[in-house]
Amino acid sequence: MKITVVGRKVNLRNNFKELVERKLEKFNRIFDEDAEATVTVTVERNRQTVEITIRQRGVVYRAEETAMEMNDTLDHVISALGRQIRRNKTRLEKARKITPKDAFPDDYYDEPDEELTVVRTKHFPIQTMGVDEAILQMNLLGHEFFLFRGVDSGDYNVVYKRKGGGYGLLAPDEDDE
Repeated sequence: MKITVVGRKVNLRNNFKELVERKLEKFNRIFDEDAEATVTVTVERNRQTVEITIRQRGVVYRAEETAMEMNDTLDHVISALGRQIRRNKTRLEKARKITPKDAFPDDYYDEPDEELTVVRTKHFPIQTMGVDEAILQMNLLGHEFFLFRGVDSGDYNVVYKRKGGGYGLLAPDEDDE
C-alpha cells in the first residue's frame, strides 16, 4: 500500500510518519500494493485532526477523528477504519478474495456485524433549484441532506450539513460523464 502523509498547518516529525506507516501495516493483508492511503493531519487551536482515506479499485474507506493528542487521534482513526473494514467484509472479500478476519481477530472489534437492509424507500419529485434554495429547503424539512437538480448544470446534486458546521455540496465529476 502506498502511504502519503500530509500536514496542514503543522510540520510533522519523522517519528510520527513512521508510526503512521507501522499502524497502517496491518491493513497490508487486506489491500493490494496498488491501494493508496492518504493521511492528513490538521492542527487548529489545541485540536489535532487525523483523517485517513484508503482507495483501491473504486472502494474508498475514510475515517476522521479529532482529539488533543495526535497519537491518540491516530489510534482512534485506525480503530474506526478497522470497524469499517469489518462491517464491509463481504464487499472486500469479493474484491480481494481474502477475509478480513485473517487480518484482525474477532475480539479486536467492539461492535457486532450489522445487517445492511433497506427499511424504507421514499419517492419524491426532484426539483431544479440553486444551491442556496436547496439548503433552505433542507433546513425547512429538518433533514441532514437534500437531493436536487442544479439550475446551472442540470446535474443531480446533494447538499448536506457538515459535522463541524457549515454545508457541503456533492456534485458529479465532469470527467465521468
